[in-house]
Amino acid sequence: MLLTRVFMKRKLATFASLFNAFCAHRTIEKSSPMNNFKTPGKIKILAIAILGFSSVFATAQKIWTLEDCINYALENNLDIKKQIETVESNKATKLQTGLSMLPSINAQATNAWNFGQTIDQYTNTFASSKVLNENFAVQADLTIFGGLQKFNALKQSKIDLMASQYDLDVLKNDISLSVAGYYLDMLFSYELLAIAKEQYNITKQQVERISKMVDAGSAAKGDLLNIQAQASTEELNVVEAENKLAISSLSLQQLIDLPVSRDFVIERPSLKLIQPPIDTITPEIIYDKALGIRPEIKGAELRVESSMKSLSIARGGVSPVLSFSGNWATGYSGASQEINPDIAPVYGLYPTGITQSTHDTVLSFTQEYTYKTKSFGDQIVDNNNKTLGFYLRIPIFNGWQVRNSINQAKIQMNIAELTLETKKRDLRKLIEQGYVDAVSALKKYNTSLEKVSAQQESFNYTSQKFDVGMMTSFDYNNSKKDLTRAQSDLLQAKYDFIFKTTILDFYMGNPIRIVRE
Repeated sequence: MLLTRVFMKRKLATFASLFNAFCAHRTIEKSSPMNNFKTPGKIKILAIAILGFSSVFATAQKIWTLEDCINYALENNLDIKKQIETVESNKATKLQTGLSMLPSINAQATNAWNFGQTIDQYTNTFASSKVLNENFAVQADLTIFGGLQKFNALKQSKIDLMASQYDLDVLKNDISLSVAGYYLDMLFSYELLAIAKEQYNITKQQVERISKMVDAGSAAKGDLLNIQAQASTEELNVVEAENKLAISSLSLQQLIDLPVSRDFVIERPSLKLIQPPIDTITPEIIYDKALGIRPEIKGAELRVESSMKSLSIARGGVSPVLSFSGNWATGYSGASQEINPDIAPVYGLYPTGITQSTHDTVLSFTQEYTYKTKSFGDQIVDNNNKTLGFYLRIPIFNGWQVRNSINQAKIQMNIAELTLETKKRDLRKLIEQGYVDAVSALKKYNTSLEKVSAQQESFNYTSQKFDVGMMTSFDYNNSKKDLTRAQSDLLQAKYDFIFKTTILDFYMGNPIRIVRE
């Protein structure tokens, strides 16, 4: 990066000096009486300045390799981002499931006023006036045994987390393979365009040669018309190849979620065709290896384990539940009264009854006290209450809910097992099909290679005969079309073989890559 910046600075400095020299030269020319004449030096300096400026931006242009495209897609693809959030959600679920095995501790406080007649909970007397009640409590609960439901739920959350991570790997693999396919398609479009341009240039040279021969009277006008028609056809082939390249570039940029730009350029390495050892590597060998590493299989196996944990959780519903609970509570009541020690009691004789025989009034010596509301601190201490207990809950009949949950869990487990077998079957079919396709692509490539070699020799012979007037332009054009078609077939077979072998290599656990010569 540092070398790139230094190089850019030097380029900009060079361009600035050239531009200043051009401006100075222009100023001198304006003051010269010969300024009406074109000056070659002026044009040369301007051309050098423009080339220097354009080379700065050409140097700064990014060349995208296959690895760059895959990495960019993995970092910016929205489906991958959503799956990453799913993984994070499963992490939070796993954490919460583990914490649910700890005791639960809760505190509560109330502050309420009572209006009207009620029984005060602390004095156990009727209170008919406005009374303030304040209650405070702390309670702790712990499930000692509950059919191992929480323990199995924790194991299931761990399994679900790993399965979601494998789902992320599956998504990354699918996107990586798609990027590789589109990347190879763009390379194919580049080479197809090069072939179209090469054939068009050859035909243009023939048009120029035949035109001179027609002017000299040594060739017929019909030959020139046929060659010109062929040149028009091949010019159209160039346009179509350019359009295909543009579409391939657009498709690749959209696939990797890159803002579409006309300046998008990929690396164009010379690809090396590596023939897989078909005799030693069979579809069975590839399949056996893929079973142990493919994330879609790993994820399906984990979902079978998760469904088994769901069944264990459902069966835990028929088990007795033993729990422990502890509680501490206290409170304050405005109806709670106590003798006021600051005010002396009042003493006196007060009638307390009547004798039965004489009906005389009976007087007794009594004392009356003054009461006040008991203080908040004293009530908090006096009303203190603690509870410790073990509780056993035995399910007997709950509307057959537990049994239905068990049956549903069994069904889901069977579905998960069938899904696993389906994925194994699909993987086996893909590998078998990919293997056959790779073998067929190799045969097609070798045949196309021989065909191009033979067609090239035939075209060279036809060209020599056409140059000396021993071959008509019609036969020349047909031979040239056959060569172009053979070259296109070879190019298509080449990239088809590369992609098919890349897929097989990927199934065996190797990273997606392009083998360069």
